[in-house]
Amino acid sequence: MADFYFSLPPLLRGFLQGLAVVLVIFPIAGASSLAERKVSAWIQGRPGPNRAIVPWFAAIPFLGRFLQRLGLFHLAADGGKLLLKEEPLPGHVHKFYYTIAPWLGLIPAFTTITVVPFGAYWDSAMQTMHPLVLANVDIGILAVFAIGSLGVYSVILAGWSSNSKYPFIGSIRASTQLSSYEISMTLAVLPVFMWINSPGSDGSLSLARVVEFQSGTHFLGGLWFVFLMPLSALIFLIALFAETNRLPFDMPESEADLVGGFHTEYGAFKWSLFFVAEYAHMIVGSAVFVVLFLGGWNPLPWVPVASLVHWFHLENLPFVVGLVSIAIFLAKVIFMIFFFMWVRWTLPRFRYDQVMRIGWRRLLPLAIANLIFYIIAIALLT
Repeated sequence: MADFYFSLPPLLRGFLQGLAVVLVIFPIAGASSLAERKVSAWIQGRPGPNRAIVPWFAAIPFLGRFLQRLGLFHLAADGGKLLLKEEPLPGHVHKFYYTIAPWLGLIPAFTTITVVPFGAYWDSAMQTMHPLVLANVDIGILAVFAIGSLGVYSVILAGWSSNSKYPFIGSIRASTQLSSYEISMTLAVLPVFMWINSPGSDGSLSLARVVEFQSGTHFLGGLWFVFLMPLSALIFLIALFAETNRLPFDMPESEADLVGGFHTEYGAFKWSLFFVAEYAHMIVGSAVFVVLFLGGWNPLPWVPVASLVHWFHLENLPFVVGLVSIAIFLAKVIFMIFFFMWVRWTLPRFRYDQVMRIGWRRLLPLAIANLIFYIIAIALLT
């Protein structure tokens, strides 16, 4: 099967890979909106969405009732409503930019996920690891930062093109928040790549290389970076909340003081695209955090997937190994998505001045001090 796939023309393979990204990210992003409501209901001690059901499903014993309580029909009803609802187009907006802004938010998320490895398999001799990734580029982390940060242009365009006060303020907040936390996020990642690129080795910014380094069985080689560099992980995680505009950092939206923020003038399907883009960025950010700090597809520190292959004699089943690694990786990503939702329904929203103070006067000095510490530590150890 693999030989047949790689024998296809590059253009066709690129199309299939892009289609795979859309078919995976879109349903997960849609399901995340339902999970958000179920998690908030669980935290607040209420049932959440559990009423809607298709009539002929109600006749199925047990299954119909289970799907109804799970709220899956609410997801289908919301999707159908937003897709078929009349699209408003206010007369005072800049129509071209107003129309393309929601779509621009999806492009960076769908493009960034192509360089994030989500699993691996080994050759029959168990010597070479082959990461499962749509585009295994050697500058993976640079691609994530360069392309992922473009998502803010969707918010800026939406706020500006709405030609209204509150959306415009929301878009300005988005741009300042991005610049405030992007620097800290980058500085938090630098120690990771300094550690894996020891002097004399071939330098690489590949995300697969980071997971490979955390796939060892000796003390430092098998230790996940969340334990080896806890402050880097914390700074990256806080900056990730700010980059994805999630509470308590949802300054561009902030319905308490901006009505609805940058998407106030939007409705129906265009409005829903902003939230699909937000959840898509959250999924990609969670995947990057898992790769950098949680060992990627390795189940436990010092217990890589390769050990499972030996224990369960899966050497001749690369397809099964690939599925196992993907399942482990997705389980970690789902946990991170739950953590995002947990924080949203637990912490109150910061004020705008507090967001700026945390970014420039707390997080940035911490990131610089953390970088200097690991520069000295790596120099002494090598």
